[in-house]
Amino acid sequence: MSHVSPTLEGFRAAVRRPSLTFAEIAWRWSLGATAWALLLFSFFEYLNTLPVTNADAALLSTRQPALVGRALTHILRGSLNRAVLAALLGALALSFLWAVAASFGRIATVRALLDYFAERKDIVRDLSTTYDRAGTQPFRSLIGLNFLRVATVLAALLAFVGAAILASFASPDANPRPGVAFILFLPLAVLICLVWSALSWLLSLAGIFSIRNGEDTLGALSAAVTFCRERTGSVFAVSIWTGLAHLVVFSVATTAVSLPLSLIQIIPLRLVLAAILLVTLAYFAVVDWLCLARIAGYICIAEMPEVVGSSATLPAPPISGQSQPRAPAETTIDRDEPILSDVPNNLPNLALET
Repeated sequence: MSHVSPTLEGFRAAVRRPSLTFAEIAWRWSLGATAWALLLFSFFEYLNTLPVTNADAALLSTRQPALVGRALTHILRGSLNRAVLAALLGALALSFLWAVAASFGRIATVRALLDYFAERKDIVRDLSTTYDRAGTQPFRSLIGLNFLRVATVLAALLAFVGAAILASFASPDANPRPGVAFILFLPLAVLICLVWSALSWLLSLAGIFSIRNGEDTLGALSAAVTFCRERTGSVFAVSIWTGLAHLVVFSVATTAVSLPLSLIQIIPLRLVLAAILLVTLAYFAVVDWLCLARIAGYICIAEMPEVVGSSATLPAPPISGQSQPRAPAETTIDRDEPILSDVPNNLPNLALET
């Protein structure tokens, strides 16, 4: 097997190990379902705290936009503090739950992929020398990395607020120019998104080395940076190809969603919503599969560096019942022979003797 492609190896691992995809989907979708349940529960609990007087109910029953807006303003007055507090508590709870679930899920998938590529290399190794299956060091390291990812999200939100404030200086109240403010805000927002995505990707990549090498949080980050510096081409290729595949899947999903929406006047609304839900679930399942393939590609680069990006070949396993070719006999050269001597004075002496 010459010139192993880490991208193809990643997709091959995702296809040959479907249980890993199901595990990835399980922890991601369980977390998503919990988040939606918490969001709906918080929303309904917030609505139960809102006081509605008889006058507000009478105004709402009129169904007049002006009167309904007046009633809603009176109902929501003074409730912003409760809504913000509920949102903060929900965000903290979901962040902690995501960090724990992502740590357990990543440990399970990465260890299984490490075993898979160990078999691909046809090397019998002692797994306890690489990582401790029962140890807690990878979990603590992953918890730290995941909380750093949460911190990057918070930093990105604060950066968006700061960018909006800076852009608002170009559109004062005395001379409003919203177009100029938007033009100034847009490149800042793009820059914030790029920096945030790069940091989040690096922290996600560091999680592999916290499991593979048993590194702590800072050690895993250092290993990830070294890995990217030494294997830039291979890492870039895996990221680009999986990113393009994700873009193709997104285009197909949006096209599939637009089809039932165009027939909404012909097909019942329930069927349209069911079709959109099925397409959305299928899209997220394929995205999780691509995520697993990308991680497998990175692990292939780390586990098989001698054949990634080179023309080296892996040793083929011996075939039972077939004799193995003998190694060529080693030939030695006697440097003491006059004809092969490196000393130039031997040539005249040899001529005189002749």
